Parts: sequence; structure tokens; C-alpha cells
Amino acid sequence: MSRTAAKQYVRVGAARLRSLIVGLLALATVTAASACTTGEDRPGIVVTTNILGDITREIVGDEADVTVLMKPNADPHSFGLSAVQAAELERADLVVYNGLGLEENVLRHVDAARESGVATFAAGEAADPLTFHTADEKGQPDPHFWTDPDRVRKATGLIADQVIEHVDGVDEGAIRDRADRYGEELTNLATSMEKSFDRIPEDKRALVTNHHVFGYLADRFGFQVIGAVIPSGTTLASPSSSDLRSLTVAMEEAGVRTVFADSSQPTRLAEVLRTELGGKVQVVELYSESLTAKGEGADTYLRMMRANTAAMTNGLTATGTTGTTGTTGT
Repeated sequence: MSRTAAKQYVRVGAARLRSLIVGLLALATVTAASACTTGEDRPGIVVTTNILGDITREIVGDEADVTVLMKPNADPHSFGLSAVQAAELERADLVVYNGLGLEENVLRHVDAARESGVATFAAGEAADPLTFHTADEKGQPDPHFWTDPDRVRKATGLIADQVIEHVDGVDEGAIRDRADRYGEELTNLATSMEKSFDRIPEDKRALVTNHHVFGYLADRFGFQVIGAVIPSGTTLASPSSSDLRSLTVAMEEAGVRTVFADSSQPTRLAEVLRTELGGKVQVVELYSESLTAKGEGADTYLRMMRANTAAMTNGLTATGTTGTTGTTGT
């Protein structure tokens, strides 16, 4: 090969090398941009229930992606996960769940995520849980802590702590500010609930529900829980004939004619009580364990609690309801 030809060969090789390097750099830039666009490099928090999901999103804002596993209007006691959702738990930076046995079909997946090294936080277990007592379930922990806004305010601060500790890249100041602002909204919620419930006479402050779900609300705002159609903390149980007889006797003795049922089950409950009490019952719908879809009346925790407060106050102060049967919506 002549010297001139050799130089030409080197120049061509160098040009090709430069083109290759430029192409690789361009590919790397596109890949990085694509990852940013899809959020693959963003921290991720997975939350089991939609009530806790709403609270967590209020705290986190845009600092991280929050994935909520439970769909609107679902039952936390019975909803399950797909294989894809189960895998999401094990890829999360933090898993927030209720605990105390609430998410009965999901807790094993939370345990698996914890065993694989994922940080997990049981909000209910950290919120000074109460217990409830029935003939079959003595001293069972009550998972429904969210019916007390003061406990939710405590959980808000604790979730913020967990996010700051375990989720890399979040702005601690922004998380604290959002948690503080939401805490103020929860304080205002508790105050407005107190004012509304003050309208209910002392002898009317008695609660009968479809299952044991408002123990925390009763403890916080001075109600008496007479009983539940399903004498359990889970909707997966079923009432027996003796359970229903015991409940109707307790209602007769207390002069209670209003029963509060989850908005997904009022018709079935009304039919049961119509048979047992001869139609002398009013069934008032509440949003007890799940948020609704957007625009359906209880799509955030704050809206859910305000709707329930209004429904409970109206249901327990309304006159002329004794001897009627029906369903009152929120």
C-alpha cells in the first residue's frame, strides 16, 4: 500500500470512528430522555388501600410516584393483587399499608416485599389501635383507625417520616410542608365534625353498623356502639341467627331505629333488618372502607369524612323515621 493510500485509509477509519461515537452518544441521550419520560428513574411508593393512597399523595405531591393497589369502591378485606401488582410491591422504595389484618388477601405480598428488602410501614399499627370485643373475637385489633381524623393526623406525620427516610431524592422540606398543611386540614375536619355531632342529643348518640367499622369515631366523638349486623371487624364474616337476635334485642332496648351501612351493601342489610325488626328501621348509607371514583361523592378522604358526618348527623337527628324502612343516601 502506498503512503498516500495509507493516509486515506486512516482518515476514513477516523471518520467512521467519530460517526460511531456520535451515534452512541445520541443513543444514550435518547435512552436517558426516554427513562425520564416514563418515570423509570423516579422513586416509587406503593400503597395498599385507596384511603391511605389519598393521604400519601397529599403528603408526597410530585416528589415521587405513588401507586395505589386498591380500586375505588372495593372492599379492603377481600381485594387481591395481580402478578404485576405483586411485583410492583417488591420494586417499591416504600410500601405503605394499613395492617391490623385489614388487607387480608394482600398482607402476604407485603410480607414478601419486606423480606426482599423493601421498607414497609403499617399505618394502622402506629396509630394507637383500639380493640373490639365480640362473642367470637375477643380483643381483636380494630384496623379502621381512619374514622378518627386525629389518628390520621398522627399517621400523616409518621408517613412523612418514612418517605424522607426511605425514598431517595425527595425534598425533605417539601414533604414536611405538605404534611403540615394536610395536618391543618385534618384539624379543621375534626373541629367541623365536633360541631356537627353536637347537634345530636345524648340519648341519640348510638351507632349500629353493618360490621364493626366506626369504633374509632365513637371513641373520639362520644358515641356508643350498640352492635353490628356482622359482629366482626371484617366483611368476610356472616351474621348468624343468634347474632341478629342479639342485635335486635339491643336495638329495641336502646330505642335505636337507624342503622349505618357501607354504600356498597345497604340493600342487603335493609332486607335483613326488615325481616328481624318488622320494617321499623332506617338504613343510612355511609362510605366506610373505600373511596369512590372521582366525582361520586367520596373521592378523597376529606370528602368521605364530611359526607359521613352529614349523613350520620341527619340520620340521628331526623324526626318521624321510626316505623319506616328505606335507604338514605349521603
